[in-house]
Amino acid sequence: MADFRKWLFAFAVLALMLGASTANAQIPGGGGSVVCGISPANPTIVSQENISALVGDFVLICTGGTPTPTGTQIPQDDITLTLNQNITSRLLAGGYIDALLTIDEPYPTAGLGGTPNPSAPAPQKVNGSPTGQRVCFSVTGGAVGNASSPTGCNVMNGLFNPATFLFSGNPYDPAGPNGAAAYNVFVAHATANTGQVTWLGVPIDAPGTAGSRVIRMTNIRANACGAGLSGGLVPTAITGVVSFNGGQTVLVQQNSQTLAFVQQGLLVSSTNASLVQCNNLNVGGIGGIGGNFPASSKVGVPVFSVKLTEGYAASFKRKTAAFLPSVITDVNDANNTTPLPQNVPGFNYNSESGFEPAAGFGAATQGDRFLLVFNNVPTGVSLWVPQYVALTINGTGVPGSPVPGNGAPVNAGLGGWTGGWLELVASSSDLNGNITSVAPTSTAAFNNTGFGTAANPFFAVSPFSGPGSTVGGVTYAAGPFLNAVALSGTGSVFTAVYEVANADPFAPEAANVPIGVSFTSNTAQSIPAAGQSTVTASFAPLSTDMVASATDSIPRWCNRSTATNAFKINVCTCDLLFPFITNSAGFDTGIAIANTTLDPYGTTPQQGTITLNFYGSLPGTPAPAPITPQVSAAVAAGTELIFTLSSGGDHGITSEVGFTGYMIAIAQFQFCHGFAFISDLGAQKLAEGYLAIQLDAYGGSGLNRTGILGEVQGH
Repeated sequence: MADFRKWLFAFAVLALMLGASTANAQIPGGGGSVVCGISPANPTIVSQENISALVGDFVLICTGGTPTPTGTQIPQDDITLTLNQNITSRLLAGGYIDALLTIDEPYPTAGLGGTPNPSAPAPQKVNGSPTGQRVCFSVTGGAVGNASSPTGCNVMNGLFNPATFLFSGNPYDPAGPNGAAAYNVFVAHATANTGQVTWLGVPIDAPGTAGSRVIRMTNIRANACGAGLSGGLVPTAITGVVSFNGGQTVLVQQNSQTLAFVQQGLLVSSTNASLVQCNNLNVGGIGGIGGNFPASSKVGVPVFSVKLTEGYAASFKRKTAAFLPSVITDVNDANNTTPLPQNVPGFNYNSESGFEPAAGFGAATQGDRFLLVFNNVPTGVSLWVPQYVALTINGTGVPGSPVPGNGAPVNAGLGGWTGGWLELVASSSDLNGNITSVAPTSTAAFNNTGFGTAANPFFAVSPFSGPGSTVGGVTYAAGPFLNAVALSGTGSVFTAVYEVANADPFAPEAANVPIGVSFTSNTAQSIPAAGQSTVTASFAPLSTDMVASATDSIPRWCNRSTATNAFKINVCTCDLLFPFITNSAGFDTGIAIANTTLDPYGTTPQQGTITLNFYGSLPGTPAPAPITPQVSAAVAAGTELIFTLSSGGDHGITSEVGFTGYMIAIAQFQFCHGFAFISDLGAQKLAEGYLAIQLDAYGGSGLNRTGILGEVQGH
């Protein structure tokens, strides 16, 4: 019974406290706390390579408390957001940082510079929310030349009438009673903690029981590179914690929220081409294979490719949202057209730029860029890339839909291509992807009326490199290298930088960048030199600055690239096997090796020595015995090396008297062919001839001992 009386007393006290709290919340001047709950989280996916990744907004829905009476200053609070990673939003003048706090979801009345607000996107508008956005640099005001933000812009009066328990308007609405004194977008201060920002002196008017107050923290960029990738199935999370300190008692029910998950943003692969030193490549009328990149037509054959694939849908982003005309007549419009504003709070624009309530806020420096670095490129070799590269849905060759909801082809000027694409913005850069030579542009082909056909949208005059596939009966032909661009290098290093011109945020896409190689052979001076060239691909520009900066690019990236093989230049050789030769027991062998690089087919004539490697026995030695190879003088194109084992022959070859075994001949030129003739002395009773076996690859198939491409595997 005693225990029951204690519980009854406790319940009575609790009821009294709850009643007092409820009364205080509804009676002006009676006190009470504003209670804020975290809005359901909407975390974004960010790339682990991104140092300045735009994470999801931190949103609070606040209720309760005592509204501020008319003519009374709204209490102010310092609001601090702390992340588990460095905050890397752009630093502004006066200690401010481009991290914004909005109150009551202020909807814009017009775009930046007075332009009409776009009809799309148009989020659901909260009843009673303010119209128009006024930015306040709280405490000092007037920073970064914003004359509309005077000192004390965070000093605002309430609009609640205690006598009638009614509001006469929203105190944050510039169109309401507070007029020019109403501000609803507040700029944060950077702090000594690199993972923290603070909005100082923000006026928080308690909504009481009449409704709710929405507080949104946006334009928060974080160092996803520092977060790294998870080793398990659950991705690494970037989280935020919010705290209040000031004149208004604000209670946060749960002050932590997940703002982003980190995933790999870029997947890279490349093909490796095997080239030969002695054949001209892509230089046209002076012989060799391929087209003629150096000519005005810029026609050539791609040699290898680098594939850039999204790690997740929407990994590749434009600078700003793709609010462009339904038909683009000039491909450069994709990057150069003045963008429409991104000034609706809480809308996902799927771009690198964030919320832009006024000029100077939220905008990225550029869209996502990709740096290709080619290493160990031999002297005499030129590299060529296309100006434009198609983005296709990975693994299908199908174009995506880069402008959601737009049924018309967005790139009608690109020969009917309806997908996204990359544009070359630099034909050379430093090793971080900072442009040193802007890529030339050519728009004439894209301004032709009726350009291309349904069967071949990459018509013969297109500078566009298509995916080369057939989908649904429509052939998207692989575009030739017309209007190809030569890369300029420093020493043996060449670079190229592409930027996303348009992309589909709702499909995983890939760009297969074809690379052309050209050179004029000069084997006498070993040009181009033999060796393996590699390529690395990464987002760009690269940086090691992992904290907020006033000058660094947004976005900027850390380097997660690894080198892969690109192309290999092999010395031209031709390898022949003579499986049995002898000069014993009354027999002798005659051998002829022809240099057939002089022909009516336009082959580049070559000359070189021939090394004869003997494997077998000599009189008085066990088999096999080490026998010193013989090296001939240079054998000119259209001539032969001829000798016998018993007597030697021309080009400096001496006899191998008494030898029996096999021989491998290595010629320093292509297209050699050999013949052996075995007979008794004088060829009176027995004779046999055979063609030497080619040890090099035949058409890329069959056994290949040497890795060299030849004419025939054997006879």
